[in-house]
Amino acid sequence: MNLVLPPGSFAATPAPVVEDTVLLGMPQLCLGGLSETWLLKELGHRHWMGLARLAGRAVPDFRAADGAPVYAAFSALAVENADFASLGENDRLTLRSQLRRISRTQCASRHDLTCCGRVVGTVHLVSAFVRRAPGGGNHTVARVALDGLPAPTRTGGGRSDSALAARAAAFRAGRTSQDARFECSQSHDQEAVLEIDPCPAQDFNGAGFLYFSSFIAFIDQAEWQFDGRRAPLATTRVREVYFHGNIDPGERVVVRRLKAERQAGELFHHCRLERAGDGTGLADAFTRRAL
Repeated sequence: MNLVLPPGSFAATPAPVVEDTVLLGMPQLCLGGLSETWLLKELGHRHWMGLARLAGRAVPDFRAADGAPVYAAFSALAVENADFASLGENDRLTLRSQLRRISRTQCASRHDLTCCGRVVGTVHLVSAFVRRAPGGGNHTVARVALDGLPAPTRTGGGRSDSALAARAAAFRAGRTSQDARFECSQSHDQEAVLEIDPCPAQDFNGAGFLYFSSFIAFIDQAEWQFDGRRAPLATTRVREVYFHGNIDPGERVVVRRLKAERQAGELFHHCRLERAGDGTGLADAFTRRAL
């Protein structure tokens, strides 16, 4: 279901390119180099602040007509050409970000990562404005169409944010199984399953949703459980995640490894996250990791 906010609620402005440099230290790093969890939290915040700028607002305080808060829920993400293992303490990571509207209900941001002029990755984030039903929890989320934002823009060629949104939509509709970059010829005879009890103080954000970076952390935790002793310092090279739903605090998550394959110096896997109570799909993640 899509809801519409009143016209004239926002004064749209063009989205600028925002560039910052971060001196890497312990909060930004993990044992294998740049922390993907920190990076996604940082880029998620930049995306959220970019939505405020796009709407001509000083802060990202969006409200429905009845005053209910409206949030940006991530529907897809892609990490491409990542070289996180090459980054370490006291390196300077430059983040170059730009956000645009790609449909009536969706916005997308591209974040280019460089270190001393060397490309170390690109991250695409696609979000939709959502709100909870009155009195409802995270199972009752509905999309909200915001008027007053710039008209959707399109870019040609390459693997654009629009293409990511289209792949996610096609996957949810059952029109495709996975991106060609993640084709693998083998799968385990028996699925591997890990059940996780998310911690409200660590895994949920201030809006009460299981944060999108926690989904990735659960996948990495499952990888360590399933294959970690053979890949103790695996780092992401390519990752694509399609988000389908969320949970309320107190609910458990099942990580189900559907496919896995080892190639020379790489590990591929397709994991599905499900709500443990009813089996509802929460996300599908296709990951290629360097060993």
